[in-house]
Amino acid sequence: MIDVDGYLAVLGVARPAAPTAEALRALHRAQVERVAYENLDIHLGRPTGIGAEESVARIMRGRGGYCFHLNGAFGTLLTALGYDVTLHRAGVQGTPEDPAGAAGDHLALTVRLDGERWLVDTGLAGGMYEPLPLLEGSYSQGPFTYAMAPSAAVPGGWRFTHDPRGAFAAMDFAPGPVELSSFAAEHVRLSTSPESGFVRVLTAQLRDAKGVDVLRGCVLRRIDAGGTDERTIDSADDWYNVLAGVFRLDLTDVDAPARAELWHRVHTAHQEWEAAGQG
Repeated sequence: MIDVDGYLAVLGVARPAAPTAEALRALHRAQVERVAYENLDIHLGRPTGIGAEESVARIMRGRGGYCFHLNGAFGTLLTALGYDVTLHRAGVQGTPEDPAGAAGDHLALTVRLDGERWLVDTGLAGGMYEPLPLLEGSYSQGPFTYAMAPSAAVPGGWRFTHDPRGAFAAMDFAPGPVELSSFAAEHVRLSTSPESGFVRVLTAQLRDAKGVDVLRGCVLRRIDAGGTDERTIDSADDWYNVLAGVFRLDLTDVDAPARAELWHRVHTAHQEWEAAGQG
């Protein structure tokens, strides 16, 4: 069992009287606005599980996670509120040149409501602000335009195509239901393998109605209708203030030595990246 009222308090949303589409949109907006997509614990050397109760507890203490944490927790909340939720095996396509398909490196959710089905996904980095109907078409949310279509790579599945300014190209998900526990092995790989992007680069991202804030290492970007504003953070104090202020992350359980070590590693990696001519 999860603490539904405690979770809703973090989201700043009252308990819905009924599982309606309006309430679903409000819950989705609140989650992506208040709960960051982030991988700090990987870089702090603090492994996490993906069980729903553990992920909800993380959110309630002011942290986030990536898709297995965020969608696992959110799907459990929706189920507790009376929504008909299905978990799906999915795959994120980083660039158009990468293979498409539901490789299992992403967890997607759908909700069946009043005879319609919706893609619900709070774990797509800088992605959807509100649920999208499982109907082929183009959809605008704030300054970004997305597309939904049947998947050509996954029979019976669906494909979400990100805005061209997004952090990835697309996501495909399979039609059948899966259990959250089926992602455990992939979670270990993503959070420990030297080849994993989560291990290579520290990131935090948070969506709002007007755009998205993205931190990758020491580089902070704001992407909205006006374009992309970018700056490099060059002090530990500023960096931690951004994590707390922009991304709403509570790091009070990280002591001073751990903070200093984390900043040193992130800043050193950025300097090496610039020295290699990638800055």
